[in-house]
Amino acid sequence: MTIWQTTALGAVAGFTIYLGLPLAGLGRRPHAFQNVLNAFALGILLFLIWDVLSKAQEPIDTAMRAGLRSGHWGAFLSLVAMLAVGLVVGVVGLVTFHARMLRRTSAAPRPGHALTLMIATGLGLHNFSEGLAIGQAAATGAIGFAVILIIGFGLHNVTEGFAVASPLAAAGEPTSWPFLGLAGLIGGGPTFIGTLIGYRATSPLAFVLFLALAAGALFYIVGEMFAVGRRFRAPVGAAWGLVIGFLFAYGTDLLLTIGGA
Repeated sequence: MTIWQTTALGAVAGFTIYLGLPLAGLGRRPHAFQNVLNAFALGILLFLIWDVLSKAQEPIDTAMRAGLRSGHWGAFLSLVAMLAVGLVVGVVGLVTFHARMLRRTSAAPRPGHALTLMIATGLGLHNFSEGLAIGQAAATGAIGFAVILIIGFGLHNVTEGFAVASPLAAAGEPTSWPFLGLAGLIGGGPTFIGTLIGYRATSPLAFVLFLALAAGALFYIVGEMFAVGRRFRAPVGAAWGLVIGFLFAYGTDLLLTIGGA
């Protein structure tokens, strides 16, 4: 598979996120529906944090076992450092950026739109690492594995589109297709870029760093969405939405496992 065939398929996997974005067009709905929808997206994001950190831990565990055998710990310590740096930058960097953006903007941004962009940013970092995995698999000749990754990530990214659009639907804020197009590009575009880079070079350090950046950003976003959910004062409905969202994302991820990814 050539680099251009691989990156084209990687782009398809990334831009399936657009299939979930029309959810934002639901407009204002009863508070009970908005509460469940917010919790549903929160469940998806909580699963993604678990998924992201699990994938980041795999090369760290491999390096640790190699260190135990050889007595050389440089690779292990470098990967742990990338994880720590990514988490710090992902959380603190996003909080700092958001705070400065609020200070510089004369009119307060609409909460649903601001949260949508933050979710898209966090998922974009996650999808960049997925693109790296697709590119590396194709570059090493594992064509079947790469195709499975593309299909699995593509299906999984549809659920991410739901998570990106949910703050707008939950808040009942009117939006526009150009805005949704921008959110989809931020969230799905990095899959294409990661595939292009991953085909040319393999780097466990970059893989762990971008996964940690994504996890850090998602930590902050989850806190913001919990704050939104508390305003609805309907914990039972939120609990159902959270569990259903988590299991929905988990089910799509199982497709990767069944495919051997």
